[in-house]
Amino acid sequence: MEKINRFILEYGNQLHKGHIQRAYKGIMTFMSNLSIYLVNSHREFSVSALYPGYMDMTYFAFTPPDLKIKNLKIAIVYLHEQNRFEAWLSGSNRKIQAEYIKLLSYKDTKEYKLSQVLPGVDSIIESTLVDQPDFDNSEELKKLIDLKIVEFTNDMRSLLA
Repeated sequence: MEKINRFILEYGNQLHKGHIQRAYKGIMTFMSNLSIYLVNSHREFSVSALYPGYMDMTYFAFTPPDLKIKNLKIAIVYLHEQNRFEAWLSGSNRKIQAEYIKLLSYKDTKEYKLSQVLPGVDSIIESTLVDQPDFDNSEELKKLIDLKIVEFTNDMRSLLA
């Protein structure tokens, strides 16, 4: 087992370069602005606080009332290492999540990936929204995510009907 000091030294070396801080701040700023953009565009949806994560994923929930009643939420997730945005149908807790995974295992989820009930899995269904996003064109990126998250949400509504 490797010792933590070696990793902390490398972490310090990388922070000294300054790229990690600028990238992380850019991601957090974009995600915050995205949540504001979406709540202003879709006032009927509820938006949760931004979860910054541990440099693995950052997300917030963006949920229409009809899914919230079912104890479900839509998560907009940025996966740091993969540099990818995903949409996740998630449950309000692990029990709800497991119930819906079981229910949906009998349905055709089409192009959507149905999750398995495993430790550390926080989704019921996952879908890629944007792979390798262009953060330099943030307005276009927000519009693209908006378009795709509405499509994903409508598909989840149909699947759950």
